Amino acid sequence: MIAPHSSASSASAPVPTVRKAVVPAAGLGTRFLPATKATPKEMLPVVDKPAIQYVVEEAAAAGLDDILMVTGRHKRAIEDHFDHAFELEQALAAKGDTVRLDAVRDPARLADIHHIRQGDPLGLGHAVLCARHHVGDQPFAVLLGDDLIDPRETLLSRMLEVRERYAGSVVALMEVPAEQVHLYGCAAVEPTGEDGVVRVTDLVEKPSREDAPSRYAVIGRYVLDPAIFPTLERTPPGRGGEIQLTDALQELAGDGTVHGVVFDGLRYDTGDKADYLRTVVRLACDRPDLGPEFVSWLKEFVTGLEDAAPAESEHENENGHESERFAA
Repeated sequence: MIAPHSSASSASAPVPTVRKAVVPAAGLGTRFLPATKATPKEMLPVVDKPAIQYVVEEAAAAGLDDILMVTGRHKRAIEDHFDHAFELEQALAAKGDTVRLDAVRDPARLADIHHIRQGDPLGLGHAVLCARHHVGDQPFAVLLGDDLIDPRETLLSRMLEVRERYAGSVVALMEVPAEQVHLYGCAAVEPTGEDGVVRVTDLVEKPSREDAPSRYAVIGRYVLDPAIFPTLERTPPGRGGEIQLTDALQELAGDGTVHGVVFDGLRYDTGDKADYLRTVVRLACDRPDLGPEFVSWLKEFVTGLEDAAPAESEHENENGHESERFAA
């Protein structure tokens, strides 16, 4: 197995030449209905910030100051969130509430943020292709809004370092259990001699457990060479009838121009209900303003559940005996 690289221990990265990021945010969020009927899934709160703000903060922390959001219909709330809210700001300023005023202003100050609509939901590859005119012939990062990387990690900076050294495209890889490989694009890899960095030789989109080339799954962080655009243009619809970014990267991998950074740090999948709840709890526990009180309550709550379980079990047994008696 390839030794993973935990970005939390990464040295300070040099100033990257990559300055642009693309954030696809046009999905319908069907797994979170009815909450996402009128609210974009990217705007669901993780403690007190929408999930997509964590993603933009990650890009800005890595030095990416030009961000294009690829949205769809009914996503206006995303644009509004990263814009100024003058009436709200004036009201908070009049109250002298500087803490909330800064919190409201921060999203608009993170980066130079642009928006474009995907139009037709034709897949992640098509969403990336929509960014072509904005990106031009420059390398760029892609950050998926469902994948949150813990703010203490520096995965994206590490990927930018690898791009500087090897050129081509870079994907983030994470080893997952065999029973989960069908949920991801999976990579066949070979060592480069550098700890935590591999050369990707093949990619398969959501393979069966038997057909997976490895347990290295592609997670939602990419640094892409502009060569991806002509490749995407000739990539036919793949799994699900959509243009898959994985299929285009597979073609580039055949030329030896795709590398992977193996990540074993903290990642949260907010596209899954259970993982979304775990994300909220984990990040709330880590907050100095919320954590101590919340952790104390959480311990009491869990203890109450554990204490209640034996009593419920005894009650079930008593009911079971009564049922048997009546049946007899």
